[in-house]
Amino acid sequence: MEKELPKIDLPEEWVAGTDISRELLSLYTNYPVRLKCEMLVYCADGRVEASVNLNRLTVRPRNVVVLTPGSVFQVDSVEGDLRLYFVGFSSQYLSQATRPYSIADSIYLTLGTPVLAVQPGGATLLEEYMRMLVHLYEFLPEKGRALVSPNLYADIHTGLSLIFRANGMEHSAATKSEQLSRQFAHLVMQHYAEVRNVAWYAEQLGITHAHLCNTVKQVTGRTCVDIISSMVVMDAKSQLKSTRLSVQEISDSLHFANMSFFGKYFKRYVGMSPLEYRNTD
Repeated sequence: MEKELPKIDLPEEWVAGTDISRELLSLYTNYPVRLKCEMLVYCADGRVEASVNLNRLTVRPRNVVVLTPGSVFQVDSVEGDLRLYFVGFSSQYLSQATRPYSIADSIYLTLGTPVLAVQPGGATLLEEYMRMLVHLYEFLPEKGRALVSPNLYADIHTGLSLIFRANGMEHSAATKSEQLSRQFAHLVMQHYAEVRNVAWYAEQLGITHAHLCNTVKQVTGRTCVDIISSMVVMDAKSQLKSTRLSVQEISDSLHFANMSFFGKYFKRYVGMSPLEYRNTD
């Protein structure tokens, strides 16, 4: 069993569907997971409260959610009659050298948020497009799906970008401070299990400790230590609830010096010991 956050991936190069149900999302309520794949989700009905990379967000009708590989998310609550469309690309496809990843990356960085509101006209068009993708996925055999993957990936992201621009969804470019804060968050998601020293992250980014702390605090309202500890605690909570690993194994996976130090760290942020948390409903 993997000694890290549970991961979600897709069995084929790409998948499209409508079967993200309330019951499915309930599996991830309060249990964070990490995406290996990329997911684009369109909400036609219902409401979902969730956290993505430690940021709280609300998904409402006419919202598009862009979840990039490596994103850590958890569901907090689901309301109403949920109706979601999704299309996703597997980590296997995304790892191919020829994939046009720059398209998705540039759109994500330009828009600067995983949740995008679409105006009514664009929402109608987007829902029709997502419905067509579901029909295409169901119609094509697996080999046929693989053949259309490269063009489909490019077309989906280009089409979404055009819809957002047509509906006034263009955003100004991120400031240097915002870019730095994102770079820090990305590094934390990659290395929080091994490194909790803020100075190390500053060194990787080529800036001073003080500059990193001041910038992140200004942009996010949170300290660097708070962001790192939130990731560590999120991972620990997930392992305690969704795996059968012992507390010692979880402590080792997060590179604590010993189980006693891990227990004190966890209790400082959660208010109870790891075992007490595991045994709560």
